Parts: sequence; structure tokens; C-alpha cells
Amino acid sequence: MSFPTPAAHGGPDALGAPAHDFSTNANALGPCPMALLAIARADASRYPDPASTRLKAALADFHGVAPERLLLLASASEGIQRFSAWAARTAGACVWLPPHHYGDLSRAAGAWGLVRTDDPGRARLLWACEPSSPLGQAEAGLAERVVGLRPDQALVLDQAYAPLRLSGAPSLDGAALDRVWRLVSPNKALGLTGVRGAYAIAPLAARQAMAELEALAPSWPLGAHAEAMLMAWTAPDTQRWLGDGLDTLREWKAAQAALCESLGWTVLPSEANYFVARLSEASDIESLPGLRRDHGVKLRDAASFGLPGQVRLGVRSPEDQAALRAAWPRARGGDNSAR
Repeated sequence: MSFPTPAAHGGPDALGAPAHDFSTNANALGPCPMALLAIARADASRYPDPASTRLKAALADFHGVAPERLLLLASASEGIQRFSAWAARTAGACVWLPPHHYGDLSRAAGAWGLVRTDDPGRARLLWACEPSSPLGQAEAGLAERVVGLRPDQALVLDQAYAPLRLSGAPSLDGAALDRVWRLVSPNKALGLTGVRGAYAIAPLAARQAMAELEALAPSWPLGAHAEAMLMAWTAPDTQRWLGDGLDTLREWKAAQAALCESLGWTVLPSEANYFVARLSEASDIESLPGLRRDHGVKLRDAASFGLPGQVRLGVRSPEDQAALRAAWPRARGGDNSAR
């Protein structure tokens, strides 16, 4: 009997939260004060509206779509499981995944018996993420895959990092976006990853699929705190806070890339608030656990993304970067000076 591979995630673990955590892609300027206040004021003593009437109306107005196109999800990860379960209802269904992707996509495909295919034309379900995970880049060939979609295919575009795009431009325009499912999970952009809650915007011609996906939902997928976070997400002052912080993140990213290069690492191109770096020596990957607690710094080993010998780093503050500069030589058994 085979068992699923344990999920690989960044962030806190059984030993608690690292003091200087580069292993997640959450907005380093968070938490967003307006969203945090909304969550604190949420009434957790009562069930939320099971139909989420006010929330759907607010999200629909925010995105300029009909409320009927909003599919509420307990989290992006729950959405991945639900879309996979939905696709598996079709006998012999295949799934197409990007070459490098979030591990939950493979886990969900395996859990629901979806066969992976390298041919997008054969897939019932296709996944994309832009900026991509873990590289933070444009998805190669995404526009072409959308043009080639048949009515019996569904492409889900994970837009978790779109609000944290620091350069470049999206591959899809408005008309193309109306042909795909857009998966939105604002907690990363708000610096509130501990609050779970997400939603998907359905394509224009997806009424039957929407009904089937709604039927797969648990009762009350959103708790009071998730609902408060998503309502706050649509507020103008929240969006101003997010936009005002992007220049700071760009400055921090440039400094962090320069730091990594000074350590002898090769920084790969990225359009988001994170990037992948190739370590200078294969043996350097063995030094990562030493950063986790001994020096309070944690990086994300990118091997689970299919990138061995590389790490993914969320953009962090100058103070966090100084901690990385000091910790890396010690973790490798050297002195405190950066190479």
C-alpha cells in the first residue's frame, strides 16, 4: 500500500515560527492593518450567512463580474482538491501541470486518480500560476493554451501572487481571462496567511461546472474571520495600502538579490515578491537545516518544486536580510563575512 508524500510548505513548523522567515511568499509589509482590524471585529459567535450574499456582491463589484460567477473556497488548497475531485468525475480524466508547480497540485491529482499528461490537448483539467510558483515568472505558452481550450476542458489560473507583481505584465487580457477559472487567495498579499479563505471567478460559459463545483463544497466553507478578510480585501483603503507598498518591496528585492549574489548564488529572473536562487555548491543544500533554528533564518528548499540545489526566497526586510548575511557563513561552518 502506498502513502502520499508529506506536503512540503514554507513558514512555521512544529518548532514554531523562524525569526527571519524567507520560506514563504507572504507580503513582508503585512499584516494589512485594515484587514487585521476587520478580522478582530468579526463575530465568531454566529454562523456566517451560508450563501455569503454580501461577500459575493462585494467581490463581484470589485472584479466587475456577476455574483453568480463567484465560487467561494475554504482556501486555495481546498480549491485545488475540489477542482481535482470535480475533474475526476469524468472517467479517465487527465490533468496537465506546469513543469514546476506547487506540490498540492500533484498531491490532489494523485488523491483523485487523475492521470498526468504532458499534452495539454488531452487534459480535462489544466493548471497555471502567474506569476508562477516557484519561479515568479510568466507562464510559458499560457496564452496559447487558453486559445486552444475546448469546451470540455477547464484551465485554472492561480493568481495568488498577481497582487504582488513587481515587474512585467500578465499574459492574459480581459477576454482571455473570461475563458479560465481565476483562483484568488488574498491572504499572501495581505500578510495574513494564517487566515484561510479564497474564491474562484468562473469563466463566462461555465454554469454547469459551477453548479457541480458548488455541490462538492462543504457547508460554510468560509468562517467568520475568512469572510471578514475577504470583505476587507475589496475595500479601497486596503488596495491603497497594498499599492503603496510595492515600491518598498521592489527596493528590498533588489537589495536581497544583490545579497544572494554576494554569497555566490545565482539569482533567477522573477517578476514577483520572491525569487529562486541556485546555490554556489551542491553541498550548500546541506547547510539549509542549520539555518532553520540555529540562526533563526529559514529558506525554502526548492527540491520539492523539481529544482534541486536551489532555494526560493520571499522578499524580506533589511533586518531579515542582515540576519541571512550573518547566518549563512556560520551555517556552512565558515566565518561571519559574506562571500
